[in-house]
Amino acid sequence: MSNRQAIENKISSTRKYLTILKRYKTFTKQAIRENIDIRGAVERYLYLEAQAAIDLAEAVIAYNDFRKPTTMSEAFSILHEEKIIPAKLTDKMFRMVGFRNVLAHDYEDVDYDIVYDVLQKGLRDIEVFLNIIAKHLE
Repeated sequence: MSNRQAIENKISSTRKYLTILKRYKTFTKQAIRENIDIRGAVERYLYLEAQAAIDLAEAVIAYNDFRKPTTMSEAFSILHEEKIIPAKLTDKMFRMVGFRNVLAHDYEDVDYDIVYDVLQKGLRDIEVFLNIIAKHLE
């Protein structure tokens, strides 16, 4: 598989998770907090979405032969340094990495106000990121 195919596969995965997560936007914050099945699905798909965006950033870096990141957040810093993504989006992607880490490691301390906010508003940042990367590939 070429590096370009890897990027296209990551874009496809990221879009797939966005589509799945949009189905959960209809649930209330209370329903997400109180229903273990909905809560688990939302948390898992948000984690997968964040990871897919990180993987996409790393694939773009490899494809362009940019310096290799040492952390997940640094991947977005590199894309900013290379003038692919703007500073404001870089900051939002940093927060996404932090959110992903909470879901992965501090799952007992998850704040469902934040989960709900990410579900309702934060997915737009990933859509913006996807659009920028798609334009970069043209």
